[in-house]
Amino acid sequence: MGMFMFDIFPIIWGVMFLLFVGLFVFIIVKNISQWNKNNHSPKLTVEATVVTKRGQMHRHHGNNNMHVSTTYYVTFQFESGDRLELSVPSSEYGMLVEGDKGTLTFQGTRYLSFERIY
Repeated sequence: MGMFMFDIFPIIWGVMFLLFVGLFVFIIVKNISQWNKNNHSPKLTVEATVVTKRGQMHRHHGNNNMHVSTTYYVTFQFESGDRLELSVPSSEYGMLVEGDKGTLTFQGTRYLSFERIY
């Protein structure tokens, strides 16, 4: 029984390594695919209202320190009632207020700008 565990241990590590590499490749391919899809999407400018805002914190560990970053998201609602959540830069996130009405410019899932209508 004891020798069996030592024989299977390299196999388990090999499978885990292949799963890790496969996940890494999958994430890279998915991100490149989304980037390419956005580049081939038309740039649209539409009337929209800011419905909700949220931030998502990410913790990164390494070299005895921790780094925290935040990704900011804003949900826009169109005149048709459809909604779209886009990641926005932190510099614009603070300037957007729920209920703001304006023209949203985006390309696929890529936020480009929002100009408030006064």
